[in-house]
Amino acid sequence: MSKNINVALIGNPNTGKTSVFNQLTGLNQKVGNYPGITVEKKEGICKLPRGTKAHILDLPGTYSLNTTSADESVVAEILMDNTNKDYPDVAVVVCDVENLKRNLLLFTQIKDLQIPTILVINMSDRMSRKGITLDIPLMEEKLNTKVALVSTRKKEGIERLKELIHNYKELSDEPSIDCRIIEPTYFSHLEKLFPDYEAYKLWLLVTQDVNFSPLTKKDPSEFDNLKSKSKADLKRLQHKETVLRYQFINGTLKESYKIDFRNAKGPRADLDKILTHKIWGYVIFIAILMLIFQAIYEWSGYPMDLIDESFAAMAEWTSNNLPPGILTDLLAEGIIAGIGGVVIFIPQIAFLFLFMALLEESGYMSRVVFLMDRVMRPFGLTGKSVVPLMSGTACAIPAVMAARTIDSWKERLITILVVPFTTCSARLPVYLILIALVIPEGAVLGFSYQALTLMSLYLIGFAASVLSAMVLNKFLKIKGKSIFMVEMPVYRWPLFKNVLYTVVEKTKSFVLGAGKIILAISIVLWFLGSYGFTKEFYNAEEIVTNRIEEEGFTPFTKTFIAKNLNSEESGEGEAIDLNFDLKSTRQLIKDENEDLYNTAVEQEIASFQLENSFIGYAGKAIEPIVAPLGYDWKIGIGVITSFAAREVFVGTLATIYSVGSDEEETIKNRMAAEVRPSGKPVFNLATGISLMLFYAFAMQCMSTLAIVKRETNSWKWPAYQLISMSIIAYLMALVAYQTLK
Repeated sequence: MSKNINVALIGNPNTGKTSVFNQLTGLNQKVGNYPGITVEKKEGICKLPRGTKAHILDLPGTYSLNTTSADESVVAEILMDNTNKDYPDVAVVVCDVENLKRNLLLFTQIKDLQIPTILVINMSDRMSRKGITLDIPLMEEKLNTKVALVSTRKKEGIERLKELIHNYKELSDEPSIDCRIIEPTYFSHLEKLFPDYEAYKLWLLVTQDVNFSPLTKKDPSEFDNLKSKSKADLKRLQHKETVLRYQFINGTLKESYKIDFRNAKGPRADLDKILTHKIWGYVIFIAILMLIFQAIYEWSGYPMDLIDESFAAMAEWTSNNLPPGILTDLLAEGIIAGIGGVVIFIPQIAFLFLFMALLEESGYMSRVVFLMDRVMRPFGLTGKSVVPLMSGTACAIPAVMAARTIDSWKERLITILVVPFTTCSARLPVYLILIALVIPEGAVLGFSYQALTLMSLYLIGFAASVLSAMVLNKFLKIKGKSIFMVEMPVYRWPLFKNVLYTVVEKTKSFVLGAGKIILAISIVLWFLGSYGFTKEFYNAEEIVTNRIEEEGFTPFTKTFIAKNLNSEESGEGEAIDLNFDLKSTRQLIKDENEDLYNTAVEQEIASFQLENSFIGYAGKAIEPIVAPLGYDWKIGIGVITSFAAREVFVGTLATIYSVGSDEEETIKNRMAAEVRPSGKPVFNLATGISLMLFYAFAMQCMSTLAIVKRETNSWKWPAYQLISMSIIAYLMALVAYQTLK
């Protein structure tokens, strides 16, 4: 059986490389990082004719092999090291039919490495609309390769591409140009030192800062002399190389690529004027955000309720049908409750990723990046910082890594430090449950109060990031500025398959990533909440029964009984705070309601045990710190555990509230039913706003701190982030609660 063919999929950004990758691999994909570097690695398996398989590696987008960032260096390193396990048998270079001239620069560089190379011309469905005609046979002759004309939107040309990959051994590996004519003397010296290496590979080794297996040098000092050539000389030679390549490209396209502008159609220029307008551009962007958040609430209500009720029913079934014992309690009150606290938010998170994917696929997101460059500049940032800040709405970890594309170290460091202020998907479950609990229903101008609150939290996060950037820009004594450049891709209808892949992969990543942490924490929390070390914990039944006989029920239990009595008698479900004692309760609860009375007693016992459990003592210890913010000890535990991951907050409360409670109650109902000793709800407007603002400003999670340390190569900056953001979060939450209470 023949081995898999190694295929490197390469191209400029916005050429549709990901669409080609998806068409080739289907669902046979996996995502990871390159060994030793935090740059995303996508790979998959493609079935070729006659039973052969190809291992497709989707390399990071790059404009050339003249590397300026870490992700571009990955491309050069793989293509230059034939000992690398990912070294390609064949390279597939994806180009955009409308930007062929620029895209072919990368193609000629890869071909000069003497790797068999296929040229894919994507978006062929746009040719007639743009008045473009291609002479494919002539182009193949000029470029000395095979060309696949592809439309991923119409699923055309993919089978031909597979056939070309299968027959890659028939491709020529001759270079496109002879780079030695740039400076014959210099290259002659290089070839004498390393006669076994191709000239262009040696040239890249001299000019690019890439990690590559050591060369066997005849004279190491001579090689060092070549590398020590002045930067100005190397830039001059690189410029000559670029000119030489474009001369070759122009000669090729002059005969094989024609554009008749009289036949070209399209409103792109007019649309760009509107979407990037200095006033209307921002108005449109804000309007789009408002529509997105409104849709998130409107569309996700039913599936969220279904999931919430399903997990409550699952916990009840587990408790009723499995043998009584520790494992059953762990499943019903710990694992199911904890995981359910996050799974409930899958619909809203999936809708968020859906809209982000639609904006990216349509080409609008690049206009947002361009538009926001005007906002970034006064704060010491660049438009390039918008990419990490926008990525931060999904997760801060890849957002911090995305800052690698920023050339200036100062701007890159500032971006890394302020990215955690942007609202990530892990904060979304916290916001959503709190908004549902404390923000009333209603609308203004057709937009619900809840949707407007959610959008406000996103805007607060963004405002905090840019204001922090302004402060850092003043106090960080680091020199350097980067030049902002962004490519405006053509507008296109989003490809359903690509959008679906994005939504599924990112939602799955969120659920699995959060699920591992929540599962572990839920088990620990259940144990800490189910066991104690004091006589109060183990004698809870006797103590609580005696207290009820002497003092009556607690305000929470009185409200619980009153709700049920009123619901049964009047159907209104109105909660009346009756001054119950044992005698009057027995009189009010008839024989047929004795189960209600017994349930109320059991709830008081469970609540008393929880307060005297391990977790109860831990919560009481931190309660004086969080009480000024409006939090009780249970919320305090949730805040502490959520530093592992923000979404753990809801899972923590779901676990704490479920220990010994009625499994039929949903997570939202349990939180809504929580009351203080005074009988007032724990989750009122003041507490809810305080919590939301705390999470808007607090550091996201420990994983983000670890990535910041890795990217900055120092614990100084993550420590600064954690301390400063925690202080800001505490003060903002304190002011909010004390003002609103």
